Amino acid sequence: MKTVLISSLIAIAVLAAAPGWAQQYPVRPIRLVVPFPPGGGTDTMARIIGPKLGEALGQQVVTENRGGAGANIGAEIAAKSPPDGYTLMLATITNAISATVYTRLNYSLARDFVHITQLATTPLILVVHPSVPVKSVKEFVAFARARPGELTYSSSGNGSAAHLAGDLFNSLTGVKAVHVPYKGGGPSMIALVGGEVSLCFATMPSAINYVKAGRLRGLAVTTAQRSPSAPELPTIAETGIAGYEAGSWYGLSAPSGTPKGVIGRLHAESVKVMALPEIKEPLFKAGFEVVTSNPEQFTAFVRSEIQKWGKLVTAAGLKVD
Repeated sequence: MKTVLISSLIAIAVLAAAPGWAQQYPVRPIRLVVPFPPGGGTDTMARIIGPKLGEALGQQVVTENRGGAGANIGAEIAAKSPPDGYTLMLATITNAISATVYTRLNYSLARDFVHITQLATTPLILVVHPSVPVKSVKEFVAFARARPGELTYSSSGNGSAAHLAGDLFNSLTGVKAVHVPYKGGGPSMIALVGGEVSLCFATMPSAINYVKAGRLRGLAVTTAQRSPSAPELPTIAETGIAGYEAGSWYGLSAPSGTPKGVIGRLHAESVKVMALPEIKEPLFKAGFEVVTSNPEQFTAFVRSEIQKWGKLVTAAGLKVD
């Protein structure tokens, strides 16, 4: 009887302490896993919002770049971390695509994460190396068709948004540009600027500064509407390639099992941070559009993205063992 009473008292104490523990969170620095190397759009996002999110939470948010394997190395690290709120992941469209592209994954984006809030979207931008003598999508298509298999396009990895955007472009135009995967948006851009490849369907944040500096030539954006960050660039659909549309998104996720109170705090502070002018302005200049949501909405969005891109990946026969 005494044993049962003690056990009951302990259980009551734990339950009573749980809300208080959530209110005290965080009590040490938080790791934000970026599943790409430094230099790309995801890394840019993390370094803009991380410090301000840390201020809001009262603890430092430390960006940890863990790139490779189509964002799966970093995602697996985050998925298998303790669900205590001290490891977060900056999830992207690439994670949703990789769920189908990669046939052997040791984690599930749908099952092993709590999706806290979407943060932003950004168009991709078709950029070419200055050595490619074209100034419009129409000129590029004609130039590329005359050189099947000669032009190469970089991406942030197999199954990335840039990879599928290039594959879609090839299929709709008859262009036969060859895909060259890199370990992230940063290395992909370095390869293009250095002339290792001919073109890229890059995220706006990773490419826009090179375009403004004249080191790359921007031809068009991939979204249905022109980007407010670069309104002078037409959409690819505008140039006559009907049905072409692609883009990228970013959001905040945590390992499944993270306490609801912690998720609630992270959601509330993240949404507040994304609304701050000192965050929205640099994000806008980098090519992002702020889009926030609640955990239920973001979870439904992630699942819909996995299904949408899964159908395209399967139809195209894109698989990586």
